[in-house]
Amino acid sequence: MAIKKLKDMKPGEEGTIVTLHGSGNIKHRLIDMGLVKGTKIHVVKFAPLGDPVEIKVKGFELALRVSEAGTIDVDVQ
Repeated sequence: MAIKKLKDMKPGEEGTIVTLHGSGNIKHRLIDMGLVKGTKIHVVKFAPLGDPVEIKVKGFELALRVSEAGTIDVDVQ
């Protein structure tokens, strides 16, 4: 069990969301997109300049800013 920030994961890594940090609109938007505790995610790729990061969650692909990805703790498998 290794806890990492989503922004620190490498393409191809998978894990389960443990915690969402932050508050306000950004946290609510992430929750509305299905990024909640216990959700499995797969890091697909980072953009050429490093921002955004593309993840696969619940059967769809989602792009997040690195600043948003830094608020998500993931248990990497």
